[in-house]
Amino acid sequence: QVQLVESGGGLVQPGGSLRLSCVASGFTFGIYVMNWYRQAVGKERELVATITGGGSINYADAVKGRFIISRDNAKDTVYLQMNSLTPEDTAVYYCNGRYSTRAYWGQGTQVTVSS
Repeated sequence: QVQLVESGGGLVQPGGSLRLSCVASGFTFGIYVMNWYRQAVGKERELVATITGGGSINYADAVKGRFIISRDNAKDTVYLQMNSLTPEDTAVYYCNGRYSTRAYWGQGTQVTVSS
């Protein structure tokens, strides 16, 4: 059974940091491109960061210089280190795995940035 389970969300003050984790199971994690998406209330889901099996990385302009995506293929886990958070980063964050025509999603974890 394929599963992507996110954790690490929560409430943080502006300027703070959070680290999201996503543990995968049920598929060959190392060959999958792993992505973090987010969806704010009333907005479309947007791609935040991508990391390939070989470690190539891309970020959305809105998070460049503040977020860091990484993966540990031995642990079947992808991470998103989020720094210098602002209220505009408030959203549900989703982990996504993609390979060829296959795509899997986690259930999401809420991140709220507020004072």
